[in-house]
Amino acid sequence: MEYRHLGEAQFRFGEFGPGYLLRGPRTDVGVVRLRPGDDATNHYHSAIEETFFGIEGEATLWIDGRQSRTIGVGDVYQMQPGEQHYFVNDGAAVFRALFVKAPYDPNDGIQVPWRPGEPEPELAPGR
Repeated sequence: MEYRHLGEAQFRFGEFGPGYLLRGPRTDVGVVRLRPGDDATNHYHSAIEETFFGIEGEATLWIDGRQSRTIGVGDVYQMQPGEQHYFVNDGAAVFRALFVKAPYDPNDGIQVPWRPGEPEPELAPGR
């Protein structure tokens, strides 16, 4: 058995970004935290599905640089392998979401430089 508390997450960029709570052997579990104005880089996973559960505030979730959705408290979005995802907190409050990634593969993350307002990014192979 493993136990963690949300408050234990060590965020990649100090006060924001993804913070892992559990890593492997079959899944990753963590929390992403974005302050007003923060974003999380556009990326996808070739074999991993990633599910986000909104637990605080709101953010904009961009899918493949082509469509956007608001994710807020109680919302659940599951990204399939190959689907690019990018978060930006355009609001005035902190945004947090739990995430679960499976299957576990710490090397399965492909960065695709893109931000809203730029030309649409090239889709992942097979999409």
